[in-house]
Amino acid sequence: MKVKRWQVFLSVVMALILAASFSGCAGMGGKIAVIPLSGAIVGASQQGLLTSGGITPDLVRDYLRKAEDDALVKAVVLRIESPGGSAAASQEIANEILRFKEETGKPVVVSMGDMAASGGYYISAYADIIVANPATLTGSIGVISQLIYIEGLLEKLGLEIEIIKAGEHKDMGVRPLTDEERQIMQDITDELYEQFVETVADGRNLSPATVRNLATGQLYTGGQALKLGLVDELGGLDKAIEVAAELAGVTSATVEEYGPPGSWWGAMLQQLQLPFLPLGEDELTFLRMLEGWQAVPRY
Repeated sequence: MKVKRWQVFLSVVMALILAASFSGCAGMGGKIAVIPLSGAIVGASQQGLLTSGGITPDLVRDYLRKAEDDALVKAVVLRIESPGGSAAASQEIANEILRFKEETGKPVVVSMGDMAASGGYYISAYADIIVANPATLTGSIGVISQLIYIEGLLEKLGLEIEIIKAGEHKDMGVRPLTDEERQIMQDITDELYEQFVETVADGRNLSPATVRNLATGQLYTGGQALKLGLVDELGGLDKAIEVAAELAGVTSATVEEYGPPGSWWGAMLQQLQLPFLPLGEDELTFLRMLEGWQAVPRY
């Protein structure tokens, strides 16, 4: 059967119209990836029996790579529940979030839970928008260094530590500090403080002087943080997802919540820890020192 030219032309036009219509509808949809980040912020060298879980640079990197490789993911919401932790790990995570934003162009929104303080705030600083509940505890911009001396305990147990060292200050933290060593620790702590201030100033578009006035180490509620310019909006996770969709231009969003990677054994061990170790932060700090941690400043 002979096909007329006008029929061919009409078919081509209809195909183009349908393709354009489908493309437009697809552009209105997309996924919002919700990434849960819960616990203390730790580096690889700080992980062990007492710290399986938490927020690590590798964990955040794996999550963001998954969102980066999925073309349907148009924006990311980081759901943060953390009191802070390792300064170096916090910096690595913040830089990874910044890299993700710059290389993918996908918006990043932070949703703060009960607490996103100190290092928890540090890793939030580069988000496009920070959403906090009115009662969220955040801020705590500062640095703390803790040293725990166990000589008295060892004496009670009838134990002794013999130290053989090379380097005058190599045993700092094992015994009480000298005045010189205390100043060394203070200098390190002060430098990390300035790095914290600079990161918040850069991420939040605030002057260093403004941030320094807020960086007293104190906690702020979400409502207070909004007035001070440390967060952008008040609301829960649903609000953060809504904001992320708006930033990405998505009118029909599908929410995908990422689960923790790793083996079933690791997940089970993490669940079993809590009943057997109902310890406070001070007790955990002491036990981690026995496990091999060095006394380092932390956010």
